[in-house]
Amino acid sequence: MEKVEKIRAGRNRTITLLEDEKDDLRQRLIKTGSAEKNTSETITNFLDKTINADLLAALPLLPDEFADLIIIDPPYNLTKNFNGKTFAARSEKDYEAYLASWFPLVCRKLKPKGSLYMCGDWKCTSALQRAMEGELTVLNRITWQREKGRGAKSNWKNGMEDIWFGVKNPDDYYFDVEAVKMKRKVIAPYREGGKGGKPKDWEEEEDGNFRLTYPSNFWDDISIPFWSMPENTDHPTQKPEKLYAKLILASSRPGDVVFDPFLGSGTASVVAKKLGRRWCGIEMNEEYCMLAEKRLLMAEEDKAIQGYSDGVFWERNTGALQKKQGSYGGRDLFNNE
Repeated sequence: MEKVEKIRAGRNRTITLLEDEKDDLRQRLIKTGSAEKNTSETITNFLDKTINADLLAALPLLPDEFADLIIIDPPYNLTKNFNGKTFAARSEKDYEAYLASWFPLVCRKLKPKGSLYMCGDWKCTSALQRAMEGELTVLNRITWQREKGRGAKSNWKNGMEDIWFGVKNPDDYYFDVEAVKMKRKVIAPYREGGKGGKPKDWEEEEDGNFRLTYPSNFWDDISIPFWSMPENTDHPTQKPEKLYAKLILASSRPGDVVFDPFLGSGTASVVAKKLGRRWCGIEMNEEYCMLAEKRLLMAEEDKAIQGYSDGVFWERNTGALQKKQGSYGGRDLFNNE
């Protein structure tokens, strides 16, 4: 079937591939079988690279225990078309067998003190938890508000997704809570000693009153990429850069290696690059791989991450941050409703 080109609005900033750039982008990819096996050069060959291959074919080419942080966004147990290749929903038993075919192999790539995050929705989250518990120590489940999505007439609209957090060694792993604090607007500021006293746990700024807060395992400040945001692609399940920035800042140091075995359009690699980490990603679809490489090239000029500025994460609809980063396509920086 011939591919129908989408007609886009004039202000649409969705990243697409131009025909005259595909050859150069394709040359940047590593294909299965193009790297030497069992040599000391292997990890160097794959660092800061996008591997265009089937996951099970590519994993043996990567050395064990090379990644400080692994972020996994696997196909959920839903029928979904990924650029012509359909992942079909299956029974829970069969979905767990699918996870078992690759998850233990991916865990071998994690360093002894490394951390791993795996994304899912309500339908597959219990299977993800069981898979994680078979290989790692689960430390938490993050739930984030996915405010974009279709309504449901005979059920509750699904407005949440989960991220499972696990480590190999629960007594020795890296976590930087100071790097992932959120800046929230204070609606009813409290002062020591009453009116006229010093602000208590908040600061007065030109654009309002704000408080730095410690992050919880419920995130309500994430916006799904949409057409007027410069990180948006046509990938059907693209994760926001802000979402992954929290994981990368909390669980890796500058220079650490971030590995994503289901790279999609490249969010994990792009955010790792913007935040001064190394990266490696595997994706079987060539077009998505080229999108990832295009975004990586764009990140050399623009290291901004929507919703993250001055070393803190900002809640949605924060005017102060809009002034710092500007609005996307003339629309509110945080609200895509």
